[in-house]
This record gives sequence, structure tokens and C-alpha cells, in this order.
Amino acid sequence: MSKNNDILNSAGTVIGHPSQLFVLFFTEMWERFSYYGMRAILVLFLMSSIGIGGWDWTSKQALSLYGTYTAMVYLTPILGGYLADKHIGYRKAVILGALIMTLGHASMALEFADIFLYIGIGLLIIGNGLFKPNMTSIISHLYKGSPEKKDGAYTIFYMGVNAGAFLGILLCGYIGEKVSWSYGFGLAGIFMLLGALQFYLAQDIFGDVGMKPEKNEIDEPTMAFEGDKLNPFSMLDKILIGISAFIGVSWIINDPLSNIGGINMLSFGGTDISNGYILTGVIIFLYLIISRIIRYPSQTRDRMIAIVIFAIMTVCFWACFEQAGGSMTIFAKQYTNRIMSGTWATVFIIINIIITVVPVGIITYVLIKLFGQTFKKYRFSNLVLATSFVIIWGLIFWMINRDLTSNALVVEYPTIETSKTNDAGEKELVYTSLLESQTASPTDKIVNQKTTIIEPGDIKVGDKVNLIEVRGKLLFLNDQKVKVAREKVVASGKESPIIQGTVSKIKENEVEITATWFGILNSLFIIMFAPLFSRWWESKYNPSAATKYGLGLILLGIGFGALAFGSMSIPSGAAVASVSIIWLILAYLFHTLGELCLSPVSLSYISKLVPGRMIALMFGVWYIAIAIGNKVAGKMGGAIEEITSQYDLTTFFLIFTVVPIGLGLLGILLNPLVKKLMHGVT
Repeated sequence: MSKNNDILNSAGTVIGHPSQLFVLFFTEMWERFSYYGMRAILVLFLMSSIGIGGWDWTSKQALSLYGTYTAMVYLTPILGGYLADKHIGYRKAVILGALIMTLGHASMALEFADIFLYIGIGLLIIGNGLFKPNMTSIISHLYKGSPEKKDGAYTIFYMGVNAGAFLGILLCGYIGEKVSWSYGFGLAGIFMLLGALQFYLAQDIFGDVGMKPEKNEIDEPTMAFEGDKLNPFSMLDKILIGISAFIGVSWIINDPLSNIGGINMLSFGGTDISNGYILTGVIIFLYLIISRIIRYPSQTRDRMIAIVIFAIMTVCFWACFEQAGGSMTIFAKQYTNRIMSGTWATVFIIINIIITVVPVGIITYVLIKLFGQTFKKYRFSNLVLATSFVIIWGLIFWMINRDLTSNALVVEYPTIETSKTNDAGEKELVYTSLLESQTASPTDKIVNQKTTIIEPGDIKVGDKVNLIEVRGKLLFLNDQKVKVAREKVVASGKESPIIQGTVSKIKENEVEITATWFGILNSLFIIMFAPLFSRWWESKYNPSAATKYGLGLILLGIGFGALAFGSMSIPSGAAVASVSIIWLILAYLFHTLGELCLSPVSLSYISKLVPGRMIALMFGVWYIAIAIGNKVAGKMGGAIEEITSQYDLTTFFLIFTVVPIGLGLLGILLNPLVKKLMHGVT
């Protein structure tokens, strides 16, 4: 029996797998909770009114920062993996990364100065680089002596990823939107800290695995062409790598600097060279890739060309898919009818309870099983883990109770009636809300308008309430938010944006879905459909690699097609609308099905297509492709306001419909060529 098998058997098993796997499962779960929880509210916070604690940014500004953040979290793991391999080991890298990310979340939760948000994002990028690649490396080395169990181990670990994403988006999003942005950011940090403590206190369970820097050992079987001649990096190669890396990173960082701070490092003599600058970097990078590929023997060269084709598809896929945290969240917030009434409100509450309580109940059962195996030796780690679940259950019941006790309040508020001539030459009435900082003149015609808000609490008919208008929608302000709103606007030199209204009617059985709630659908659909796709890939109907990529892109495009169709009723330039939630649900469904076709198999094909000595390098190239896709997602999503004002939302979403479907069909048509290039790899 190998040393690794001794380690795996040392702490007992939980549902057929060693306890060590579930220590990693829960650590990764809380890290994904923090990552996706913060990501869910970042764009909404940045674009939210300054009167409710936001920064009142445009979509272009918000998504330039968002795109840079999501791109950098895929670039830093390349350095983090190298650092762990060569110098500090996987376990120290994981602990250090988790602590740095905890500090990042804590910094984002502070409201003392804007700089703390930028510091927080920087720390999250650095910490993620140390954490992300080394968790999976620990699993790989842990199961080195039991390769037959590795697929099952990664499947369970992947469920932890999705469980964390689900809970993070659900709870951080709910608290961020309903209570306070700072509390939402802070909650993400709390669970990052708990995950770090749980791992640190239980790390002895892994024996020597991950303690010292280890030379990467590839478990893949030796390939027939493994003896191909080596292709060492020439001095020119290294120079080109350095130049392209510098150009790429500096362009990614310059984008938010120029859009947000007005500091354009790529402007000379009043001329912005950023487009030509990044194009130069892309050309240099492509030359580097092509020049290296042609130096390989024919079989290796062909397989690497196949990888390049897949990489191009990957960039397109993530450039569209990552609209989930950007333009799709904006669509949910501003253009979707999220108020459910009557029977539909009851249906939503029941569904939300089931999809929340059942998964957490299953995970809690796993937790109890883990306690049975490890509590005696790792008591403090288990107590930290238990505390985290007590908090989770408390938040879930609080959220459910808040929805059940919320009322729909019909509020009357004063407006000033004026008239204007529209484009057709007709006169139309315009109603402008009367702010508490304004005094109506004797000639103003005051007309009460009505709005519906949904809030818990003992609010009665006739009570005075405070409202604020955010991008065309009226939101309720509790006493704490009123205080914050007045302080913020005084500091910015603006007038108080608060509108004072009166409750005229209370309607029961209505609930408002948060804009971030739709983000949980991706994780939910993955958990539902991943087993079906896994069986499909193992059957005789398993499609080829190019077909999987093509299907993934086509399904992604169909999802955006649903949004384009659902947006047809929204007029050009509209700031708000109330389309059905069904279009977002369909979009997330098809996007998830597309992800299941493409994402899980990507790294698997790399490991099959290149010699073992090249896998680490190609994984790095793959992370670069995903990073490019994420940054492009921010650039494209940031154009939503510009395209909507010039055309309409349907045009915006049609771009994301036509491009991936077209590329997906091309990928399927190229299937015979790609199969030939892969030389028998399936």
C-alpha cells in the first residue's frame, strides 16, 4: 500500500470517500461563497445611487472594473501555482491566499474611504492567485495512489464549488440589496475567514501532502509521441512572452483607470492608442504561439493547433457567458418585473424554500458524517465548521421569515406636473418627484402618484415613509438608510434625494425577487443536469470535442436569444421596464447547458492532447484565454447603455446571440478537420 493510501485511510471515510476530501470540499465551498457573493453585488453596488450607499457609476465604468477584476483572478493563479510548486508548497499557499482574501473582503466592507474598495479588490486578486490552483493540486497529489477514485473526488469537489456559489449569491446578494452593500461584502469576508480557519486547524489530516514544494508529476499515461524532441524556449521566445504579458496586463489595468479615474496611460499628445496597443500585444502573442507550434513534430503540432481552435472558442464563450455578473444583472435589476403577486408569490416562496433548505440539509448531513470521523482529532476545526453552518441556517431562516412577513405597500408621493412636446409634435404630461430638499412654487401643479414597495415591518396605512428614485425606480429607505443618504449627498454637495410619501394601502401576498437571485440558477442547473451530461459523455453517443464546443456556444447563443426576444417590448433608450422573469430563467438554463458542454471537458482535452511535460504550460495558456474572455465580457457588457440609447436592448442581446451561434456552427462544420488534427484522441 502506498504512502498516499495510508494518508487517505488515516481519518476514515465519508459517503465512500476519505475525510480529507471533505475538508477540502468545505474550504473550497466557503471560498466560492465569498467570491461569488462579492461578485454578485459588485456591479449593482457601483451603479447604485449614492443616496443608498452606492457610487452612481455608469455601466461602462462599473464593468471596466468588473472585467479587470475577473480577468486578473484567472491570471494570478499562473504565478500562484508556480510559487507553490517551487517555493512554499500547496498548503501554505492555500492558507496565505485565504487570509489575504479575507483582508480583501474586510477592506471592501469598510466605508471610510473609496480607496478601501480598490485595496480590497487588489487583495482578492492576489489571494485568489495563491488559493485557486493549489486546492486542486492537493486533491491530485492526495489521490496519486488511487487514480481510480480521482474522477469521483473531483465530482464531489465540483459540487462544493457550486454549493458555495449558490449560497454566496443567494445570501450576500439578498443582504446587499435588502439591507446594506457593506453587510453583503462583509458576509463574504466572514465565510472566507471561517473557511481559512477550518482548513488551517485540520491541515494535519493531509499528512505530508502539500507541505513542501513538489515537482509536478503528471498522472496521465505516457503518450506514444512523448519522446518527441524538446522545444526549449529561445531567448526571442522569452522576450516576446515578457512583452506580450506586459502589454496585456497594462492594458487590462489601464481600462478602469481611464474610464473611472481619467488616467489614461495609453494617451499621448491627446491621442488614445489603447486599441492599437492591445492589437500589437495580440499579434505578438499569436506570433509566439505560431512560431512555437511549427517547431514541433507533426503530430504534436497538429494537436496543439486543435487546442488553439478550442482556445478561440473558449474566449468567445466566456466573453458572452460572463455577462451574468454584468449586463444580465443590470437587466434583472432595471428591466425585469421582479414583484410576484398572489399565487405566483406563494409559488416563488415555496420554490425558494425548497431549493435553499434541501441542498443545505444534504450538505449538513455530510458535515455530521465528517464530524463522526474527525471530531476527536480535529475538534477546533469542526467547531469552526459547525459555527459556519449555524450562521448559514440562521441567515436562511431570517431570509425566509423576512419574505413571509413582507407586505406590499402602496405609497402615494408628490410630483410636479409639467408638459412637453414629444418627437411626434404631441404634448404629453411629465411628472417629476418632489424631493424633501425642494419647495414647490405657488404656480406648480402638485399631483400625487402611486408606487408599490415591498418591505417587512409594522408599517400601517397613513404612516410616512421615505423613498429614493434610482434609475427610474422608487426604493424604500429605512431610518438607517435615510441617515446614510443624507450624509452621502451632503458630502458630495448634492441636494437630498429623499422623497417623502404616505402609505395609502397594504396588499398582502406579494414578494420581490432580488436582482442577484437569478445568479443562483447557474449553480442550481449545474447540480441538476451535470449527472445527465456525465452519463451522456460516457455513452456510445458521446460527441466529439469540436461538437461539444460547438453545442456549448450554440446553447449559449440561444440563451441570449431568449433575452433578445423578451426585450422586444422595451423601447429604445428606456431606463427601466418590467418584462417577465421567464426570459432570464430560460437564459440561465441554456447558458448552463452550454457550460456543461464546454467547461468541464476543456482541461481534460488539454491533458490528452499534449505531452506531459507541456501540460503546466498549456494550462497557463488556457487560463490566459479565459482571462481574455472575462475582460472582453466587461468591455462588451459596458456598452449596454450606449447601445440601448442608440438602438435597443434587443440589438444588444442579439450581438451575443448571433456571434456564439455562428462560431458554434463553424466549430461543428470543422469537426472532420479537428478530429484529424487530434490524431485519435477522443
